[in-house]
Amino acid sequence: MAATAVRYLRSAGAPTAVEALPRPALRAVRDDERLPVDPAEFRRVLGHFASGVTIVTALDADGPAGFACQSFASLSLDPPLVAFMVARTSTTWPRIARAGRFCVNILGAGQGGLCRAFAVSGADKFAGVDWVPAPSTGSPRLPDAPAWVDCVIAAVHTGGDHLIVVGRVEALGAPGEDGDPLLFHRGRFGRFAG
Repeated sequence: MAATAVRYLRSAGAPTAVEALPRPALRAVRDDERLPVDPAEFRRVLGHFASGVTIVTALDADGPAGFACQSFASLSLDPPLVAFMVARTSTTWPRIARAGRFCVNILGAGQGGLCRAFAVSGADKFAGVDWVPAPSTGSPRLPDAPAWVDCVIAAVHTGGDHLIVVGRVEALGAPGEDGDPLLFHRGRFGRFAG
């Protein structure tokens, strides 16, 4: 239906593209933007929402870079888009941003140790970690991950103390259809019980 609308607008001579708005400057959250919610209580309550765990990777001039990320989601089917959130204080994010591309490695139930290794700031996270280039972007794909999504950065938005990164999916795969996901719930890793 959207394609039909675009064809009609083009035939009528109407513009079909929206001019990109300037990006807001990165800034700290002002005191008047803060809600009267205790950060510890916010974290405790939202910790009841179980999420999957991923490792977002990229390859830049300095080599492979990556970080553990639980705020990953499917965003759009047409076009295929995904999103993840990253803290503005992340030291890995600038490397991924410069690369302009990334691979999301979706972790399996037995990969809690790998996730912890990628959650450490300042360490060589790829020490002893095997990886292969993702087919479209060349970003590090972790072969033991049950699934992966290879993307180029489509947009970055500010969201409080985080950035919302939108990726256009270029390739993806789930070589091992079996196996449980690595889950994060109330500050701990977990798995399905059935």
